Amino acid sequence: MKGFAVFGAMVLLAVPAMARDSLGVFDSWGAFRDPRVPRCYAIAAAEPSDRQRRFEPFASVGTWPNRGVRNQLHFRLSREVRDGGVIRLRVGRDSFELVGGGGDAWARHKRMDAAVIAAMRLANSMRVTATDKSGTRFSDRYDLSGAATAIDAATVGCARTR
Repeated sequence: MKGFAVFGAMVLLAVPAMARDSLGVFDSWGAFRDPRVPRCYAIAAAEPSDRQRRFEPFASVGTWPNRGVRNQLHFRLSREVRDGGVIRLRVGRDSFELVGGGGDAWARHKRMDAAVIAAMRLANSMRVTATDKSGTRFSDRYDLSGAATAIDAATVGCARTR
């Protein structure tokens, strides 16, 4: 099942597929480099759900060396968030309030990115929870097996593109 989740995440970002180099698959996470941008990222699909989804949710941690951006967290949510709605991320025992809108969410600032990444290294799972436009609460869950290794592989992969 884990391999399928990574495959699903890879398919989400496969256009154009030739522009990306695989840096490895690590349990439920994959790491990739796009030398044309340049950028590198670790990515995982959310765990399967029988609940309705508008989008295919994924979590990614990206690095853009030419922009000075390292380990920036991004979530593609399974549904559009209600305007002004709160988006919460729970990583192990730690909780964070994300920013975003539509079907996307991010950490509020670089310090939060760093705190979330540190929490991801210690936890087994994470969950993003919000309320959609119809007022229904939803959650996207992620297995963090392999996340730390994939994040490190993406960081190293972009160190070579400078």
